[in-house]
Amino acid sequence: MAPGNALVPQLIGAAPTVSVADARRYAFDLAARPESAAAARRHTAELTVRWGLGEELGDAAALVISELVTNAVVHTAGTRVACELSFAAGHLTVAVKDQGYGACGPTLCDAADGDEGGRGLLLVDALSVAWGAHDVPRGTGRIVWARLGAGRTC
Repeated sequence: MAPGNALVPQLIGAAPTVSVADARRYAFDLAARPESAAAARRHTAELTVRWGLGEELGDAAALVISELVTNAVVHTAGTRVACELSFAAGHLTVAVKDQGYGACGPTLCDAADGDEGGRGLLLVDALSVAWGAHDVPRGTGRIVWARLGAGRTC
């Protein structure tokens, strides 16, 4: 699925709110450093266990958030990365907001054989039912999101 194929409201807002009884939402900030990908993975794994979402969905979400945080750290020059997970109607949505000081936007590209990087968004695409990106409405920054479905087999 190409980026932007789904219409998604702004996923990272000022304060988490829940409007549906069984909907869940959690946000956290990290320093924009390479080791933050591992921290995002840990937070996500712990949260999906606490929410009872199942091992397969939890593992997929942890991998997706790790790739999105890594891209935010590598391709922008900001100091913070904001992450948000929300679960409603059988879908887990993962979003990462950078501070937008870089020149790169998300693209699916083919990494050359032997390259150690360049496959992150291909993994996100493979694990997601939809994904995309948009600029923040005010200020600088970009939000990259991915929606994962409960019960999706990879």
